[in-house]
Amino acid sequence: MFADWNYALQDWPTYVSAAWLTLKLSLAAFALAFALGLLGALARRSRYVVLRAPAAVYVEVIRNTPVLLQMFVAYFALPSAGLRLSPVQAGVLALGVNVGAYLTEIFRAGIQAVPSGQREAARVLALSPPRTFVHVVLPQALRHVYPAVVNQLVQIILGSSLLSAISVPELTGEAMVINSRTLLTVQVFGIAAVLYLLLTNLVVVVAGVVGRVAFKPPLPTAVRPRPLDAVRRFLPSRPVPDGRNVRKEAA
Repeated sequence: MFADWNYALQDWPTYVSAAWLTLKLSLAAFALAFALGLLGALARRSRYVVLRAPAAVYVEVIRNTPVLLQMFVAYFALPSAGLRLSPVQAGVLALGVNVGAYLTEIFRAGIQAVPSGQREAARVLALSPPRTFVHVVLPQALRHVYPAVVNQLVQIILGSSLLSAISVPELTGEAMVINSRTLLTVQVFGIAAVLYLLLTNLVVVVAGVVGRVAFKPPLPTAVRPRPLDAVRRFLPSRPVPDGRNVRKEAA
């Protein structure tokens, strides 16, 4: 069995190259999704129906159709419309458009969570609407939705495995090629799973560092409950002694 693992690990340069391509594709798709999500959130909150309606249609159509189907549309259907894309370009486009619909709703919720008093204060200070959004609303909205945005980046990394269906040589695609050559299914896909774990955890750690640096005070962390907290909840609270009675007894 150890010989099988040693034989599977002989292709480690291929695994590393595929994992690096997976990370680059995911970051490119996330950049596109971030831009689409921010623009979509602004359009969803616009006072003009001409902007709100297309944004609502975009969100509903993308969120209610499979991402694999969207990849097939980007790779197989767009060439018939005169837009020919490589597998990598089609994959980045499909992933970015798909996650951009989810980020639209996330950013919209974050913008709505900013108190209206912040905008009124900016108006009193004679800030223009664009400057108010960039310097007042957007930083607070990003603080509210930062964990959800990082989660979408992780979902892009995991969803990039579907790009193997359009012959993109990312991690899952290369693992399938190696498996067809070596027939070491457990070993090959086990190595791929470990690399996905490393990639996602690396992204989470880096995002945590960025969050602590970018947001002051830092983002709140989960407080681990102490074992006796649940027990103390059911114990009767001790009455607080009256200071006057204490002084009287002392006298």
